[in-house]
Amino acid sequence: FRGRVKTRLLERAARESLKHEGQAPGTNLTIVITNDANLRRLNEQFLRMDAPTDVLSFPAGDIDPDTGEPYLGDVLISFPRAEAQAESAGHQVEEEVQLLVTHGILHLLGYDHAEPEGEKRMWRVQEEILEALRGSRGPGG
Repeated sequence: FRGRVKTRLLERAARESLKHEGQAPGTNLTIVITNDANLRRLNEQFLRMDAPTDVLSFPAGDIDPDTGEPYLGDVLISFPRAEAQAESAGHQVEEEVQLLVTHGILHLLGYDHAEPEGEKRMWRVQEEILEALRGSRGPGG
């Protein structure tokens, strides 16, 4: 999906999410844009759910031994699912991908939406971050 997603949009969503949640400068994570088949396989392998999904998060919580900086983990996003969800919601795929980056990072930070209270809290924080992203858009995105 190289060329279909602007790296700077992913980075901005990640930076805003980490800043909002008070993470130390230098905190690292990996974002992978992939397809439904890969996410379905990983969803089955790690969560025992044989279904495609839009985003998966794999927390690490490690410290890089070379830099001493925190490594939160990995966020994997299905680009085809993001495209379909964006179309369904009536917004650009870039907005959907930023939402999924934010959602995935919140999971890395321990947020969960399995229970109603956790869902309410996570959705509120997610919307605060997305609102900050919308407010920080300059020319060209």
